[in-house]
Amino acid sequence: MALNLEKERAHIAPYAREHWNTHGPGDARPTALKIIRDQCLDEKLGGRVVLITGGTSGIGLQTVRALHVTGADVYFTGQDAQKGAEVERMLRQDGSPGRVKFIQMALDSLRSVNKAAVEFLQLSSNQLHILICNAGIRGYPKGITEDGFELHFGINHLGHFALFHAVKHALLSAITPGFQSRVVCLTASGHRQSGIRFHDINFDADDEYEPLLGYAQSKTANIYMALEIERLYGPSGLHGFAVHPGGILGTGLNRRTPESQISAIIEDPVVARRMKSAEQGAATTAWAAVSQELNEHGGLFLEDCQRSEPWAGDMTPLAPGYAPHILDREKAVRLWDMSLDMIGRSSAEEV
Repeated sequence: MALNLEKERAHIAPYAREHWNTHGPGDARPTALKIIRDQCLDEKLGGRVVLITGGTSGIGLQTVRALHVTGADVYFTGQDAQKGAEVERMLRQDGSPGRVKFIQMALDSLRSVNKAAVEFLQLSSNQLHILICNAGIRGYPKGITEDGFELHFGINHLGHFALFHAVKHALLSAITPGFQSRVVCLTASGHRQSGIRFHDINFDADDEYEPLLGYAQSKTANIYMALEIERLYGPSGLHGFAVHPGGILGTGLNRRTPESQISAIIEDPVVARRMKSAEQGAATTAWAAVSQELNEHGGLFLEDCQRSEPWAGDMTPLAPGYAPHILDREKAVRLWDMSLDMIGRSSAEEV
């Protein structure tokens, strides 16, 4: 199956950016809740099950909030059990009939991921319609996960890759003619800075580690994961989407990035206008997860609630577009196979 990134766009671009007058966070660009309302999905997805990583703050929290309004049962993960319980109590007050449940999980530990997956499958009776791989880190100093992988690659990619495989059978068994299952992998424009460093994926040979290069590699990995899910399982009705939410203010993603660096970027008026609130940043994720326009249309890179186009070379931070290297099928397959080995799974399981 060929990659779908170059297909006709018109019938699935209801929020085309050329019609926006952007003024920065809180402007007229859609929020996740607006996506749900535009799709007329308030309390319409009863019986559907959604699992979202990193749902206790930022765009993850806003994604959980919006999808809970649909009436679906929404499960969300995070590391902080107390914060997760507080968010769970808050969301139960929105009046939605769907279940909302926090599950503690640390993406830097394959043991924790597998434990959380078992808990989720027990709670959801082995049902899952939508998996949203939202959590992530950016700009961390050099370090390794519990399993010995470079932090950005291990958390942003391998943790989610392991989670997908732990719940894959639930996604496949939930497919119906009326609604095919979906996996939404969040990425970033930073993917344009690096492909996959197959020669040194954990930066073992680098004397001077570059945190943003580690982040860039992991974001390319997120895209490859989504596209390979589509290639392998799309014909069966399980679709993969790569989503770039945009530049977001007020999230924990940049907690390790010096404030001076962030200020220097957003002081550019062009960049400032492109920035979004957390509610707006969750909009493309919500659109990828539930929009009727995307039925049977996986294998896509999405941003600004529309299908993205190739990057035009604009070096302004947050300029739209995807890098050519994400179209490299051979490297996507190579990463998939390598990742299976890293999480201790066999390629025979893909049959």
